[in-house]
Amino acid sequence: MSAQHPSSSTATSTGTPVAAALAHPNQFALLRQRRFAPFFWTQFAGAANDNLFKFAFTVMVTYQLSVAWMPPALAGLVIGAVFILPFLLFSATAGQLADKYEKTRIIRRVKDMEIAIMLVAGAGFMAQDATVSVAVLLGCVFLMGLHSTLFGPVKFAYLPQALDERELTGGNGMVEMGTFVAILLGNVAGGLLVALPGVGHASVAVACLVLALAGRAAAQWIPKAPATDPHLAVNWNPFTETWRNLRLAHGNAVVFRSLLGISWMWFFGAVFLSQFPSFAKDVLHGNEQVASLLLVVFSVGIGVGALLCEVLSRRHVEIGLVPLGAIGMSAFAIDLYFAVRHLPAAHAMGLADFVAQPAHWRVMADLALLSLFTGLYSVPMYALIQMRSQPTHRARIIAANNILNALFMIASALLAGALLSAGAAVPQIFLFTGIANAVVAFYIFLLVPEYLLRFVAWVLSRCVYRFKVRGDEHIPATGAAILVCNHVSFVDAVLLMAASPRPICFVMDHRIFRMPVLGGLFRLAKAIPIAPQREDAATYEAAFERAAQVLRSGDLLAIFPEGGITRDGQLQPFKGGIMKIIEHAQADGLQPPVVPLALTRLWGSYFSRIERGEAMVRPFRRGLWSRVGLNVGPPLAAAEVQPALLRERVAGLLAQG
Repeated sequence: MSAQHPSSSTATSTGTPVAAALAHPNQFALLRQRRFAPFFWTQFAGAANDNLFKFAFTVMVTYQLSVAWMPPALAGLVIGAVFILPFLLFSATAGQLADKYEKTRIIRRVKDMEIAIMLVAGAGFMAQDATVSVAVLLGCVFLMGLHSTLFGPVKFAYLPQALDERELTGGNGMVEMGTFVAILLGNVAGGLLVALPGVGHASVAVACLVLALAGRAAAQWIPKAPATDPHLAVNWNPFTETWRNLRLAHGNAVVFRSLLGISWMWFFGAVFLSQFPSFAKDVLHGNEQVASLLLVVFSVGIGVGALLCEVLSRRHVEIGLVPLGAIGMSAFAIDLYFAVRHLPAAHAMGLADFVAQPAHWRVMADLALLSLFTGLYSVPMYALIQMRSQPTHRARIIAANNILNALFMIASALLAGALLSAGAAVPQIFLFTGIANAVVAFYIFLLVPEYLLRFVAWVLSRCVYRFKVRGDEHIPATGAAILVCNHVSFVDAVLLMAASPRPICFVMDHRIFRMPVLGGLFRLAKAIPIAPQREDAATYEAAFERAAQVLRSGDLLAIFPEGGITRDGQLQPFKGGIMKIIEHAQADGLQPPVVPLALTRLWGSYFSRIERGEAMVRPFRRGLWSRVGLNVGPPLAAAEVQPALLRERVAGLLAQG
């Protein structure tokens, strides 16, 4: 499915989200805009409060209180399980509410609920009876889980309404970074405050209430985000609605498999986060400060990776980063196993002693890079789901994701526990997780080849060439359109993939499918082979029928109307195939815009036919990272298109250099 234009109700004084995206050059500029900043600080305060409260409660039960029915060794497990339970029970209902009602109103009511929960929690922290205190606080853990369950679908469904496609990756990166920083600060603050002699419990109670009030104050400034399905009839049965949500998500193969990819990321991350205390104590021979350092490194790494997504994607939803992230996740998880294999036995070390040993630097580097690549992996997936989900069902799709995330995290805890019970060491669990990640990622990329194709396009346009795109705002964000481009080399289609935020279906000469590597790549991309009518009439007619189907589906179709790769670097006459495609579209009642494009500076490269009409003869002819470009012109209405006019427009774009 194609992207949906954000609602104009969340536009700023810049005019529309599109204009705002062009006016502000990077993701940090969003923090100065009302359509994003209040939302960011609302979710930041909520994440910090969740973790301050839970960690302080865990420390209380583990070190300060004695309750027979909750042994200290099980405190973290019980608190985590109670917090996750509402995600399984109420995510489906939360998704319906977020689709049915205005989102800002829901956010404010959820923040009101958080204040009430923290008032009750304050009484629990101050209770003199340990059993009463733990019972009250455990109930508040469940309610805070419900708070997060209600907030999650609204959070991710709000962003596509407030941000343009160009801002979606950066906005998700900021939210991801903010969430992990808030988790880190919440855990640190919770541990420090609850340990204060005499006033620890009161300090935690006050801090939780202050954060809840701060989140509610920020929520007051969030602009309205209209309901996307106001006539939805809410099904209050959480079990039947959960099943319905999962089936709804399954209806879009790319979205559903991306949901599984995100849930796997939570499985992967939960394995590491849950094992940090044991890893620090039993493997690295460090104390509690070392365990905290591992958490800091992991959180900062994910935050940096999330922020890098916008830089590496050039302000588009670039899912080509997902395979890159998966490669890094596996590589550094596996290397972490080898980094600790020969560490000498030692007494419990403090932070200074741990950092002073060079052997530990590799461990911290592995952990930092592993988490950085996790950030690169997750942010584009979230953005893709937001962009490809049907707007009226977006929050319910996010709710389905929350259900799957909870199930995968439970599975990770059970599997890690089973491996430990079977005698596996923590480094071996990390090794197993790294190898399993490679297998799962490979399977997902086979099921959704778009990820792999975008990765190839990303590598070619960022690492082989310095690819500069001008005018890409003319490529429609939604609906059917025909892209018309000059044909200079064998990798023209790959570069067009890199330039477009949406998938493109190409009509290509049938002979290119016989080439060993490129042929397989274009078959994976479901490109449409076409042959001259006199040579293969069946293939010729089938190509136009498939092209018509692409446009009927509301997708992008690209053709090279010269009919072949130029042999002299000059723009060749345009053939009449474009007219037949438009005629088929008009017969279906469609009037797709026709967008002219021109690839520049590609003639003379390794993939062009410069060597006596042959390509791919002399590698590195122009060295690595040579400049190439793509100029995109304003679209033409289908009714005014003629081959000569199109050629004139493409020639004009070529002349711009």
